[in-house]
Amino acid sequence: MNIVIIGATGYTGSKILAEALDHGHRVTAIVRNAEKLPDHPKLTAARGDVTEPHALAPLLVGHDVVVSAFNPGKDETGRGVPSIIEAVKRSGVKRLVVVGGAGSLEVAPGKRLVDQPDFPAQHKKDALRTAAFLDTLRAEPELDWTFISPAAMLSPGARTGRYRVGGDQLLRNDKGESRISTEDYAVAMLDEVERPRHRRKRFTVAY
Repeated sequence: MNIVIIGATGYTGSKILAEALDHGHRVTAIVRNAEKLPDHPKLTAARGDVTEPHALAPLLVGHDVVVSAFNPGKDETGRGVPSIIEAVKRSGVKRLVVVGGAGSLEVAPGKRLVDQPDFPAQHKKDALRTAAFLDTLRAEPELDWTFISPAAMLSPGARTGRYRVGGDQLLRNDKGESRISTEDYAVAMLDEVERPRHRRKRFTVAY
């Protein structure tokens, strides 16, 4: 496949990039700093500003799927999410797969993780912005999108190739933990890219 990854050198994007290349796909990495990218014969670097849809859209043209590893929580302008959506539409690429957050997952019917009193205050603004990305996608009538929420704890670790899949509810293991490695999150991402099973839906992955 021809895959374009927005934010390919980031915390999660770099793992998705590595997984996509390991699968043999051709990847265009849209980044601010191309020097952070590895050398690979199937990797093309492209510098782009996610807040400028007119400049971003041409970089997306001709790809089978756009993977957004853009972090809305770090976007003080608020322009990134609408810009990405507009650019995907302009480009003609039909499929958008988004790195989501855990904050919008439910811990009980109608009760989101981000709204719980013990949710870390320093992460709340970021979580709410990422949750708003999901709300925007759900209101979007045209795009074939998927939003993948990780477990509550997403950290570097082993690539086991194993994970559980859920819907809008936070997944926990038998110890009450909700976690997954960035490596296995990337596995889940590529599985969805290659074999779409959650069109116009959010799903979550955890151990």
